[in-house]
Amino acid sequence: MSVALIGLPGSGKTTVGRQLARRLQLPFVDSDHEIEIRIGCSIREFFEREGEVRFRDIEEEVLDTLTQAPAKVVSTGGGSVLRAANRQHLRERGRVVYLKSTPEELFRRLRHDTNRPLLQVADPLLKLKNLFAERDPLYREVAHFVLETGRPSVSTLVNMIMMQLELSAHQNKG
Repeated sequence: MSVALIGLPGSGKTTVGRQLARRLQLPFVDSDHEIEIRIGCSIREFFEREGEVRFRDIEEEVLDTLTQAPAKVVSTGGGSVLRAANRQHLRERGRVVYLKSTPEELFRRLRHDTNRPLLQVADPLLKLKNLFAERDPLYREVAHFVLETGRPSVSTLVNMIMMQLELSAHQNKG
């Protein structure tokens, strides 16, 4: 079974996803990386040239492919939950873990990051607060598990996910 990690930009989806994949002995795939391979440039360039709607179209196609078998760990883009089709594919085709971070935590982690197109604004903290308000209900709708990413280390988060997956496997058998 596949595991998808969702959450705002900077919540740790790629970092946690890589370690989780190693623990589960599954391939790791970063959906944003797969999109960049497909479009032949950075997401930031594509965003500027083609706009967000066109980007979301490609993201939807890539996620549809990635959420199908075989099993893997998928790190999704922060906005992947904006489309109903993506939410449905993620929820129905695997286990979804929402790495929940506060906008303030994310701002601390991301304030020097120039590669995230949505944060290249005058007030990135306000942008993160708005993204959180918009997306948190969608993340919760899709997630099988919600993990607060505040203080735990990456390995602690991976252990917490492993426990959740094991618990849900036992519950599904009973």
